Amino acid sequence: MRATFALQNAARTPLIRFLGRRSIPQSIDHTPRAHPASPSGILPDSFAAYRAKAQQHGPLGRASFTQGAIGRNPGASLGPVQPQEGQFFDRAELPQRFHRLPWTEAEIEAIETGGASLHA
Repeated sequence: MRATFALQNAARTPLIRFLGRRSIPQSIDHTPRAHPASPSGILPDSFAAYRAKAQQHGPLGRASFTQGAIGRNPGASLGPVQPQEGQFFDRAELPQRFHRLPWTEAEIEAIETGGASLHA
């Protein structure tokens, strides 16, 4: 009881200590630079020029949307979509040993009762 009372009356001291006063550096260079991992190592001329060439799930330029470029051609015009050798799109295409096993009546009953049927 005494230790708790002493802890309650103790002044709270923060666990982190800052060194010195807060100061804002005056000599930081804020000029834009290309990212060190960029493939070209140069900045685009303007954001509009970047956006005209950028691709993210299709062209980002507004002209392509207004002219109806997206969705104008069917997906079949892109060519056949076939998996590479050794790759499968669906589990049903795999050998029989990798197919899903059918549920047994006991498993269905256990799921429907929340597991209570296993202990009855």
